[in-house]
Amino acid sequence: MSEESYAVRPGPGATSPGVPGPRIPRIPRALAAPAPGWTTSADVIVVGSGIAGLTCALRLRERVDRVLLVTKTVLDEGSTAWAQGGIAAALHPEDSPQEHLEDTLVAGVGLCDRAAVEALVTEGPKRVRQLVALGAEFDRDADGEIKLTREGGHHRDRIAHAGGDATGREISRALIAALNRVIDDPGIEVVEHALVVDLLTTTDGGATDGATDDGATGDGATDDGATSAERVHGVTLHVIGEGQLDGVGAAYARAVVLATGGLGQIYTSTTNPPVATGDGMAAALRAGARITDLEFVQFHPTVLFLGEGSTGQQPLISEAVRGEGAFLVDADGRRIMEGRHELADLAPRDVVARAILDTMREQDTDHVFLDARHLGAEFLQERFPSIVASCRSLGFDPATQLLPVAPAQHYASGGVETDLRGRTSLPGLYACGECSCTGVHGANRLASNSLLEGLVFAARIASDIPARIAAGELGEVVVPESPERAGTDKALLDSSRRLDVQRAMTAGSGPVRSRESTAATATALGDLATLPPSKAEPGPKTWETTNLLHLGQVLTELAARREETRGGHVRSDFPDRDDTRWLARQSVVVAPDRTLTVTERRMP
Repeated sequence: MSEESYAVRPGPGATSPGVPGPRIPRIPRALAAPAPGWTTSADVIVVGSGIAGLTCALRLRERVDRVLLVTKTVLDEGSTAWAQGGIAAALHPEDSPQEHLEDTLVAGVGLCDRAAVEALVTEGPKRVRQLVALGAEFDRDADGEIKLTREGGHHRDRIAHAGGDATGREISRALIAALNRVIDDPGIEVVEHALVVDLLTTTDGGATDGATDDGATGDGATDDGATSAERVHGVTLHVIGEGQLDGVGAAYARAVVLATGGLGQIYTSTTNPPVATGDGMAAALRAGARITDLEFVQFHPTVLFLGEGSTGQQPLISEAVRGEGAFLVDADGRRIMEGRHELADLAPRDVVARAILDTMREQDTDHVFLDARHLGAEFLQERFPSIVASCRSLGFDPATQLLPVAPAQHYASGGVETDLRGRTSLPGLYACGECSCTGVHGANRLASNSLLEGLVFAARIASDIPARIAAGELGEVVVPESPERAGTDKALLDSSRRLDVQRAMTAGSGPVRSRESTAATATALGDLATLPPSKAEPGPKTWETTNLLHLGQVLTELAARREETRGGHVRSDFPDRDDTRWLARQSVVVAPDRTLTVTERRMP
């Protein structure tokens, strides 16, 4: 890929190419936090307990002396447990990795990293079978084979599911059960209620092992301005606990793996759980890691509409419901997707979401309807028990009523950029799962590829780290005599302003964007960033809110630059896809002086 980099200078009135905003974000390098009151160490620290974090930790335990797995609340409260649809893999004899690859590339609208997708689809079937061997119980057909269904963007039945619509919950259960079987092993330690505050870095003059354009490792500074001397050697954590591990502490390791999930709480309405505040992404951003494709946010087309003003996590109506024959209609009963795409209601999510948004705008309404009535009460109850129960608890019956739906934030296609081994642009730092950007998803994730990505790339990381430890490439664990002080930057945003961040992001950097809307969002977030920090006390809610602010500022910067419609969003002032100018990926790095460097890399 060809590459173009340019600095984005902070300050009132500053502008950058293609950006109308009056203010350029200025991102601190760390959060204000108390000095660490305790220390711990391990060979590898894994942050997060979804499919990516658990898979990585379990595999690493077999090959390194000590693994520390930390999770924000408890083991089963991450986004994995909420996954309804399933996990995609070419498991059927008539299917193939090549067909899965082609569907993924189409959904990614020209911006997928083909090598990453090839790794995903070729290794995926093996990883799913290993998950079954570990104890995951997928739904079976009459012959005892894994039952496969279809979702949007797929031309084959390749979605494996469990409990009808409780796939994520079953996968989480199986992985946690496997972890519990070895919980007494001194080689692995689990710390719950642990929020990562920031990454600990050191300047040692070592060569970078960071991600490069072709997935290989390079020497010296990375092309986007990250310094090769910065090495990640631990994290600061806030633990709600008793005894030694309580409050802010410092954990040291040869390598840190971020598997912290997405940033769904950056918008007013999302399908993500409350823990999805982008903590790992934000910590990596502040430390100087390369963040890529952050503007590409997937808005799930069919989220149950609960009325104007509803905020927080909203009930998802899985794409699998349309896979079984449900369809979208407007208030007059007209089929929305007819004539819009060859797959109609099973078109890729960006196509469906855009059709719904067009209908809502044309008819001046805030929702459309999903019609599943013809599927029948018995089938719906058997195939989608969780969805039916959720709908009925809110006063809707999918067997007898049209379900009001509207797009809501669902998945972050971008994040901390990695190469094919999960390495980021900072030596010692890895990332996998939704917080990472492997290049698999491009501008829009293909349905049910997310769980598979977590499995495949977590396994790759768990192979790379032990090999590098054995080769002496990751050094020794060094615990200072005095714990390093956490961030002293006072740029904290009080948790009482979280809804202000969410409203600004939804209004200007949500599913419909424009030059004017992103400028308004940049201004609103800039105003929040410059509020006097005196009332903001360091603590979990304040750190989460500040993380959302920092990520929102960068996302908005990249969204303003991308003057086209591609993937999960619509640019109302640039309604068409522009391959002549925007067949490119955007990355951001925060420099030590808090300036941003944006890199555009042209796709072949």
